[in-house]
Amino acid sequence: MPAIKSLLAGAAALMLVTAPALAQPRTLGPQTGTVRIEQISVAFLASGELGGGTLTWRGRTYPISVGGLGIGGIGASRVLASGRVYGLTDRADFAGAYVQLKEGWALGRAGQGRLWLKNDKGVTISLDTRRQGLQATIGADGVVIAFK
Repeated sequence: MPAIKSLLAGAAALMLVTAPALAQPRTLGPQTGTVRIEQISVAFLASGELGGGTLTWRGRTYPISVGGLGIGGIGASRVLASGRVYGLTDRADFAGAYVQLKEGWALGRAGQGRLWLKNDKGVTISLDTRRQGLQATIGADGVVIAFK
């Protein structure tokens, strides 16, 4: 039980540190691309996600894969997400590890949420999500995006 409390305390601290920076879209500058993602998410305190999608940048579309592990949630769902990319000046900077903050819910075919992802190269992704399944999530994750 102490290990779970420590894990949850660490996740809460991560959210408190990163949430103010991610919650201010006005400071992100102009939109530089768009992204669409489809993934499967499974959670029971810890969570795992796997999927793929596309990045549209400078008039071209690139296939991507998305995977991650995290803390916070229970259930399973299919996630469809689309959103905006900020701070992308070199396509290679899009791939890599991201910190993810999320909130959302799913019950049957009705569900929604929002994700903010940010990497160490200054790229931020704002995603609006639709979920199908039975899942409640709130927490922080590590996400890895790669080009296929």
